[in-house]
Amino acid sequence: MSGHCNYSCETATQTLEWIKAIVDFVKPFTFLINAHVVNFFTDRLWEAVDKDWIDCLRRESIENLLLIPSGVVQDHWPDSLKEFVFTLRSLVFPRKQANLQMVFPGLQVISLNSVLAQGMNQKKRHEVEVLSAVVSAIANTVRAHTIVDVGAGQGYLAQVISFQYQHSVVAIDACSHHGKVTESRAERIRKHYAAQMRKFGLVNKSLNVPKTITCRVMSMDMLKALTSLSLERDDVEQPKLIVQNNRELDGRKLQYPCNANSETSLVLAGLHACGDLSVTMLKTFTECKEVKAVVSIGCCYNLLSEEGSDIAGSLCGFPMSYGVKSADFSLRKNSRDLACQSAERWRILERDAGVHNFELHAFRAAFQMVLCEYYPEAIITSPSVGRQGKALRRQQQRRILGSHLHCEESTRVCFVQKDPDIACSSSEPAESKLGALADVLLLKVVQVDELIGMFTYKIFAVDDRSVAVLDVTAVSHRNSFNNSTRSESSDAVDKYLLFGKFCHSGLCRLGLKALDNLNFYGIWDEVEPFVDIIGPYWSLRAALGPLLETLILLDRLLFLQEQGSSMEAVMLPIFDPVLSPRNVAIIAKRK
Repeated sequence: MSGHCNYSCETATQTLEWIKAIVDFVKPFTFLINAHVVNFFTDRLWEAVDKDWIDCLRRESIENLLLIPSGVVQDHWPDSLKEFVFTLRSLVFPRKQANLQMVFPGLQVISLNSVLAQGMNQKKRHEVEVLSAVVSAIANTVRAHTIVDVGAGQGYLAQVISFQYQHSVVAIDACSHHGKVTESRAERIRKHYAAQMRKFGLVNKSLNVPKTITCRVMSMDMLKALTSLSLERDDVEQPKLIVQNNRELDGRKLQYPCNANSETSLVLAGLHACGDLSVTMLKTFTECKEVKAVVSIGCCYNLLSEEGSDIAGSLCGFPMSYGVKSADFSLRKNSRDLACQSAERWRILERDAGVHNFELHAFRAAFQMVLCEYYPEAIITSPSVGRQGKALRRQQQRRILGSHLHCEESTRVCFVQKDPDIACSSSEPAESKLGALADVLLLKVVQVDELIGMFTYKIFAVDDRSVAVLDVTAVSHRNSFNNSTRSESSDAVDKYLLFGKFCHSGLCRLGLKALDNLNFYGIWDEVEPFVDIIGPYWSLRAALGPLLETLILLDRLLFLQEQGSSMEAVMLPIFDPVLSPRNVAIIAKRK
């Protein structure tokens, strides 16, 4: 990776200096960070970028474009472009996994046994193994009685901290289904450990079983009340507590103020607590004296509330600190969404995966042209249609990391696990359903002698899997065009056919019917001369992602540092960034 961070965040003054440097750098590029790539063709977004940069990068290899977010430049690039990339990377917080044994002397990250690891993928297992060890070490340091897992999901972290490290744990999550899964999973684990204890004659040894609270944490006051409630000892035999209407908990009002004189101590832990939940954790730590430490790893920055939208007892998601507020800089939703881009994930993409990634962005942007021309009302009423593209990118990433999903091109048959995220409603015709499945997998179309605007499909079931067979002998649709007037390469044929399937799937998602005068080829023909620019444009935008995440994290750190000398706070990359891109933990303790 090129570029090294020249800044420090050990003190509030240093952190603020770093923040101001980022703001000064980013302000001239607000047109880039606030842009939405779906409008690439409709708004001709590339025209706002330096023409020399675009002319250079549109001739660059896919492999080199994928390295731009990591700070890698090429000698033949314009000096201004090289300076942009180098300066950007020098401002990004380093993501290389820290040497945790040096930070926490004596720390041992224990591999999970098969019972505790049940249901976890490689990424989740890595995260839980590392974070549980870190949280346990911090809890021992501050002598905490209880650890509160905020946004616990299905309870993976809570159960490892409870069963493996023998801490008292409370798991809070908004989803009642997650609460049920957490409890049933904890019961299976408890039976396993109980059997092991009987086997070795440890009949008098007790087991810590995490308590679960189902509640949507809406504010700091609510989280304070829940942490206070978690201290009650009479609920040990009734581990599941449900908050109804966010007001009552088992018939008791949420009126449990934190008692500054209490001897009880808590640690708040959040593994990718979504949006404002991470912010609420940090605010609760500063306000509630029982909370002796907090370990927060955030995610979903696009869901952060903005200044002016906060509610009573809450705090806007960004900015948090007085320092950033004084810098007079805000992030819009597109910018915060961009902050989730990972340079490490870009760097490990194989060439084909990179091509597919850029193709999906081109298809979605061209589909926006379809909507603008034929369905202008849909632009206002249904702005989100691109989930299938995200599903594909996740599948590609999982495949690179070890989870393989194969599409057999030679037989033109794809096996797809049933997925509610990509299925059309049952009332949709089979052709639309298969269109959705096909573009999720980015089905490669074999070369055919003539272009076909519509396809017929055969669908049948094998066990619990759906099988789609593309019949390329289908009759040509009225939108097909005369090959004698235009000669296309097989690659161009593939692109057009894939774009057609993408559009049919998008219309299906929006509940829109195909119009008689739809001309997908006409749209694609209009945008095709600029398709090769979307890779360079998206690479430049993605390079700014880690910098925006750095700004959001530094804002949170500065908020804690602004509280004074009674607490200490650090930012620490605790996960492997390739496995877990959101790998930076904000850890704070009371002195």
